[in-house]
Amino acid sequence: MSDFLYSVEREFDLPVEILWDAWIDAAALESWYHPVDLVVVPGSVTSDAVVGGEWSVAVDVPSEGFVAYFYGRYSEVVDQKRLEHTLCYTQSLEEFAARDHSAPHHRIVIEFDSRGMYSWVKFSQFGELPDGEAVQAQAGMESYFDSLEAFLASTA
Repeated sequence: MSDFLYSVEREFDLPVEILWDAWIDAAALESWYHPVDLVVVPGSVTSDAVVGGEWSVAVDVPSEGFVAYFYGRYSEVVDQKRLEHTLCYTQSLEEFAARDHSAPHHRIVIEFDSRGMYSWVKFSQFGELPDGEAVQAQAGMESYFDSLEAFLASTA
């Protein structure tokens, strides 16, 4: 399950502390952790950014008639440098509520760097996807990063 699928990275004109908080604070994640044309289901986000802590988010996809549920556990947390966690995905509210961490999952690595007046973040996904889906997942994450950029601009 260690196959590299894709990565997305971006630089922001703000301190790394602000960027880090956007990735670990549940209220911040609820504001931006979705593609630009979708929204997070209110109250679905959790984030306990400690090793063994859980995170979760539900994204409403009304055009396709489902909710995308994501959850996992943090396996590495290095303040303002690195987050690593599992990512489980389901479209079942019951499975989301049960949060079975032994379910098939991907590994996510999020790296941060302070670059003077700027900060940088890189999201990498590892695991297995059917042919062609990694490209779609990467495009989706680019849209998440667009939402992150809009969120950060609105809080500046």
